[in-house]
Amino acid sequence: MDLIADAISHRFDALEVLQDVSFTVGAGEVVAIVGPSGCGKSTLLSILGGLLQPTRGEAQLRGAAPAGSLNPLTFVFQDFALLPWASVEDNVAFPLLHTSLSAAQRAAAVDDALRRTGLFDFRHVYPKQLSGGMRQRVGIARALAVRPAILLMDEPLSALDSQTRELLMEDFVDLLADGAMGAVYVTHNLEEAVRLADRIVVLSRRPGRIRKVVSVPATRQSRGDAATRAQLLELQNELWALIRTEAIDAEREVQNA
Repeated sequence: MDLIADAISHRFDALEVLQDVSFTVGAGEVVAIVGPSGCGKSTLLSILGGLLQPTRGEAQLRGAAPAGSLNPLTFVFQDFALLPWASVEDNVAFPLLHTSLSAAQRAAAVDDALRRTGLFDFRHVYPKQLSGGMRQRVGIARALAVRPAILLMDEPLSALDSQTRELLMEDFVDLLADGAMGAVYVTHNLEEAVRLADRIVVLSRRPGRIRKVVSVPATRQSRGDAATRAQLLELQNELWALIRTEAIDAEREVQNA
């Protein structure tokens, strides 16, 4: 299943946020979206996921969803968005409650998601008993439980320390390795973008327009290698050069607001 952004523009009253943004996320592909603060990255993700109607243009799904998919598009948020009174198991099961699955099918889907995220032994624990990284794993497991075609991830690692972020990046690499699931990954962190994405969409300062689409040459599985890291660092510097001036201007605009 492909996700298509077709000439998407959006404004909030007089404020133009996005302007004529078009790209396609192919089946099993990971596309990162980067750009200066306030350039409309999260707004674009909300439009792609159907949470927000664009002023102009549209987001489309093309092709059949994977077999067994209950929700083609599923979000993973920065703030985990967990139910504090529910166990890990019940949080993961929550989006399955109003589906046509039987109780046995729901249990199997939850077990599979917990195993894939390393949470099986923590199924009866509550969110307050978990570290930030483990709570984010619960959010990821909950998304996986509905077997999405494409994950929509909005700064999923930004609230975590560097060590936990590195471990979760490795988890993402493993989860996306078989190509059965694609992703749109919004981030301020260029290292995350070059580690995880197949292509990177670089947006301009508001109103966000596509400045460039950059392909990442190495496979995700090889990006932890020392030789490949040098290549990725060069690409990371190239991306920073593209957005640096506008990022500085956007920061000054926030400070002077």
